[in-house]
Amino acid sequence: MARLHFEDSAYQNRDTETVLDTLLRHQVSVPYSCRNGVCLTCMLRCSEGPVPAAAQKDIRETLRIQGCFLSCLCHPIADMTIGLPDDSLVFGRATVTAVDKLADTICRVRLLPAMPLYYHAGQFVNLHRSDGLVRSYSLASLPRADSDLELHVKRLPGGAMSNWIFESLVPGAALDIDGPHGGCYYLAEESDRPLLLIGNGTGLAPLFGIARDALASDHLEPIHLYHGTRYSDGLYLDRELRAMATAHDNFTYVPCLSGDEVPAGCRRSRAERAAFADHSALADWRVYLCGSPAMVNKTKKLAFLAGAALADICSDPFEMTDKRAVPRD
Repeated sequence: MARLHFEDSAYQNRDTETVLDTLLRHQVSVPYSCRNGVCLTCMLRCSEGPVPAAAQKDIRETLRIQGCFLSCLCHPIADMTIGLPDDSLVFGRATVTAVDKLADTICRVRLLPAMPLYYHAGQFVNLHRSDGLVRSYSLASLPRADSDLELHVKRLPGGAMSNWIFESLVPGAALDIDGPHGGCYYLAEESDRPLLLIGNGTGLAPLFGIARDALASDHLEPIHLYHGTRYSDGLYLDRELRAMATAHDNFTYVPCLSGDEVPAGCRRSRAERAAFADHSALADWRVYLCGSPAMVNKTKKLAFLAGAALADICSDPFEMTDKRAVPRD
């Protein structure tokens, strides 16, 4: 067992615990969110002691060199002296340029970073509210085409960040951001492979960016995007995606609805079911999955069974708590 020295106290780590587990067990207030190494919200910095390599997964090199690590992935192998990283190491400043309502429960937030952010469409950033609340949002914008970062936010029942964004965030406000993070983005060197993009809800945001990136890069093979939601107002980029399909012969957009009312031009189906009904052999395809963890995890297995290599299935699922009185399936 290792001892963790955090601020002015020391805590005994149990053999099966991560650093984050130990700190939370002792009611130490530290930032965290997904607890599975995706969002990078739980990053800490080690000033003394060894950092296991697995705890620095997906952290950029400049942060690794300075001892930063993900506390949710860190199983200590010896005593460690740890603390929160300096804000200047992790955060950048961004100004809100627009908050536009796209549907009753979905809005688009545009941000202008104080310093240029070098990212790929489809990656994500973490938004930091002044009180320490942090949430992850994927980037729908395209670096070489858009001056602002574009995020799509769904208002969730009981959602602290999403409700604040809907009710209080206004153009001109300043936010701290960190990122970009994530490996769910288009690879220009693979322009000769078919692409299958499947998402539900605001999981459309990264797929919209990825599709635009592929088309702007003159992708040679077909690109199929399936977006699923329950009700038609959840197809919040329907007009833009239909226009893209009209403008590009190799781009197909399939809007899918699982509710009772399905207007003409939409598929009565969940997005993943429609996608695999149309494409049952995915060898040498690149597959992108974005949306609820349940959908992403299930669809990843289906894509693999349909012949896609695991290395060619890209996803960044984000865990969230459903606070509806009756959780949605």
